[in-house]
Amino acid sequence: MIDFRSDTVTQPTQAMRLAMSRAEVGDDVYGDDPSVNELQQMAAQMFGFDAALFTSSGTQANLLALMSHCDRGDEYLCGQQAHNYKFEGGGAAVLGSIQPQPLTNQSDGSILLSDIQAAIKPDDVHFARTRLLSLENTIGGKVLPQSYIAQAQALAFNHGLKIHLDGARVANAAVAQNIAIGDITSHFDSVSICLSKGLCAPVGSLLLGDSRLIAKAIRWRKMLGGGMRQAGILAAAAKLALTEQVERLGEDHANAAYLARALSEIAEFDIDMSLVQTNMVYAKVGAGVDTGALAVGLKARGVLISPAPTLRLVTHKDVGRADIDKLVLELKSLLRQG
Repeated sequence: MIDFRSDTVTQPTQAMRLAMSRAEVGDDVYGDDPSVNELQQMAAQMFGFDAALFTSSGTQANLLALMSHCDRGDEYLCGQQAHNYKFEGGGAAVLGSIQPQPLTNQSDGSILLSDIQAAIKPDDVHFARTRLLSLENTIGGKVLPQSYIAQAQALAFNHGLKIHLDGARVANAAVAQNIAIGDITSHFDSVSICLSKGLCAPVGSLLLGDSRLIAKAIRWRKMLGGGMRQAGILAAAAKLALTEQVERLGEDHANAAYLARALSEIAEFDIDMSLVQTNMVYAKVGAGVDTGALAVGLKARGVLISPAPTLRLVTHKDVGRADIDKLVLELKSLLRQG
């Protein structure tokens, strides 16, 4: 099957499978899995942090960050479209007793600095204590400009807030701007990085921060059932995600642009090409098109998409130009039949 639903469907590379089979392992809860320790030390050094923690997922890494920055009854500011607000099961509120304060994301994915400043609560018993600003990069495939990130960092500092980055696809943001990932992460007190999306590792995310934050996160991870034993088997693949798969993301970006141009020539789809910045294409579908039926028809022809009024199509390692051509050809065929 050709799968455009997400970059989470990527298969690990053969090099990853080999590294996993040969990984030196220990018990990570005791802190003596050498492959996990090597991954964490390497990532901390690469991205300019004191320490890193290997976690089972991006959702877990984000939750650990929120719970390590904020105490019960505190508040974090984020976008309405933020993954750690909208798509992570309300974990911060349910498990951390942390209040999210969502703010409107602009069309480019940013949050107005004036909106952030206005949302910071005064030091008053009537209000939750605003402790953290959380940004996401990329968000909906869009890249936050470095100048904006620097301004947000300054605003947070000037108001005594910590600043977290949900960097699930921060490698995409870096490659799109032709800069190092560390140039982005240097603006944040903590960062989560997903290794199992476009970077192709089978499992895992990293949380990066200072030593105190990571020590707290280790305790929360254990409490939440996230302690892993011989996790070096996974860490071996995760290391290759960082060392071998980052630059390759440029191919995904080029393929997304190729797909967007092809879809823009089909009357039933409306695409804003300015928003196709990394590996995601959002295509608004005409009112007369049943995307549910379209998804069923495509599946029967060997192509997977997620039906919605606006289709999100994601390119990744396991999707090439020939696969994109097949998607476009089958779409045209099904639309003619419709």
